[in-house]
Amino acid sequence: MQQVTRRTFLKRGSLAAGVAVGLAPHARVLGANDAIRVGVVGFHGQGRGHIRWLRGLPGVRVVALCDPDRDVLNRELKVLRDANETAEGYSDVRALLDNKNVDAVTTATPDHWHALVTVWACEAGKDVYVEKPLCHNLWEGRQMVQAARKHGRMVQFGLQDHSHATGETVVTREGVGKIRVAHTALFRERESIGKVAGPQPVPDSIDYNLWTGPAPLEPLRRKNLHYDWHWVWPTGTGEIGNNGIYQLDALRLALGLKTLPRRAMSIGGRFLFNDDGETPNTQIALFEYEGGPLVIFELRNMADKGGPKLPPAGIRGEGGEARLPAWSGPTGETGGFSAHQGHLFNFIKAVRGRNRSEQRAEVLEGHLSTALVHLANISYRLGVQSSPAAIRERVKDSGPDAVEAFERFLAHLAAHGVDWSKTEAVLGPWVELDGAHEEFVGEAAVASKANELRKGHYREPFVIREQV
Repeated sequence: MQQVTRRTFLKRGSLAAGVAVGLAPHARVLGANDAIRVGVVGFHGQGRGHIRWLRGLPGVRVVALCDPDRDVLNRELKVLRDANETAEGYSDVRALLDNKNVDAVTTATPDHWHALVTVWACEAGKDVYVEKPLCHNLWEGRQMVQAARKHGRMVQFGLQDHSHATGETVVTREGVGKIRVAHTALFRERESIGKVAGPQPVPDSIDYNLWTGPAPLEPLRRKNLHYDWHWVWPTGTGEIGNNGIYQLDALRLALGLKTLPRRAMSIGGRFLFNDDGETPNTQIALFEYEGGPLVIFELRNMADKGGPKLPPAGIRGEGGEARLPAWSGPTGETGGFSAHQGHLFNFIKAVRGRNRSEQRAEVLEGHLSTALVHLANISYRLGVQSSPAAIRERVKDSGPDAVEAFERFLAHLAAHGVDWSKTEAVLGPWVELDGAHEEFVGEAAVASKANELRKGHYREPFVIREQV
C-alpha cells in the first residue's frame, strides 16, 4: 500500500493551488487498441459496483484502488488478486493521482470528497466519473465545470438515469399549453440512526484524517461512520441529495431547463427520529424559474401509515395537465449491461474518443441538477421553526399546488402521530440567486447567510482553490 511522501504532498498541494500546472502529469494519448487504465476511489458502498462494472467492460483495466479504510481496500485488492489481476493500493488519493499509469478515475466517496477528487484529478490530467450528487455545495459544482474545461478532461456525472432528452421529446405538451407548475416526489422509508451520549470510537482500520478530508476533523458523534454521513451537513446532503437528485434531474430534463432557478424555498423537519441526524426526513422544496414554471419537490422518509399518497410526477399548464413518463435509465450501446455499467461504458467511450458531446451526463448537466439540491438545503438551513398556520400563509403566494403539497405534508405527519398543536416545522426563506454569477442576492441578511453556505470551509491541505 503506497503512502504520500513529502515530495508528493508538496506536489499535490501546489497543483491544488494552481501555481505549478507544469508539474501535472500529462494525459496519455490513447491509441485505438490501448486499454484505458482506471483507478477507483472510495468503495465501501457504490464504488464496489464501479470495480465490478469496469472489470466487465472491454478495453478497460482497473489498475489502482484507493480507500482510507484498509480493510475495505484489502478486500477489493484480494478480489483482483484472486482473478489474477493486479492493482496498486492507496489510502491517500493524492498518491493515486500521481500515478502516471492511471488514465481516469471513478469515485464514490462520501459527498464532501466528490469535488476535491474531481478537481485534483483534472489537474493531474485524468478524466473523472463522479457519483451523484455531483458535489457538496453550490460553489463546488461550478469549480468542477471549470476544472474540466480548463484541463480538457471528460467529467461524467454518475447518475445513470440521465439522458439528454428535452422537454419537447419527453413531455407531450398537447393540450397543456404554457407550463405553470411541475411536480415530482420521492418516498424512501428510513429509520432513525440513533442517538449517542458522546464521541464514538472510529474503527481501527480507518485513517480518519483522510476519511474526513476537507470537513472539520471532529470526534465521531453518531453510531455509524459509514453511510450515516448522508444525514449530517459536514459530509452529506440529506435524502434530497442522496436520492431526490434522481427525480429533480429527470424533471429538469423533461422540462428542458438549462438555467438555474431564480429563487428557492424549503419547508421540512426531522420528525420523530430524535437522533443524531441533521438533515430533514420530510421536506418540500419550491423552485421558481424566470418566466416559469414553479417546480415542487416532495420528500418522505417516514413509513406509509395511511396518510395522503404522493401524486405522480406531472405538469400543469394553462390548458390542462399531464403526467411525466417513468424514468427507467439509459440503454444503448451496451446491450445487456446494467444501467450503471452502461453509463460507465458511455464515460469510457468519451475518454477514448475525447468527444464531450457524446457524454450522457457531462459535468455541467450534473451541476445544473445538483444545484437544486443545494438551493433547497440552504433555504432549509436558514429556516426557523414556524407554526403550520404561518407556513400555510407563506406558501399561499406560490399558488394552490404549493398549498396542496403542504396540506399533504401536514396530513402525512399527522398520520404518524405528530401533534401540530405542539410541533412546528422549519420554514426556510426564499433564497434568491443571481444565475450569471451563482451568488445569492436580494434581502441582505438572507443573502449574506446564504452565500456563507454557498461554499464550504476547507481544512488544509484538502482545499479547492479559487483558480482550479
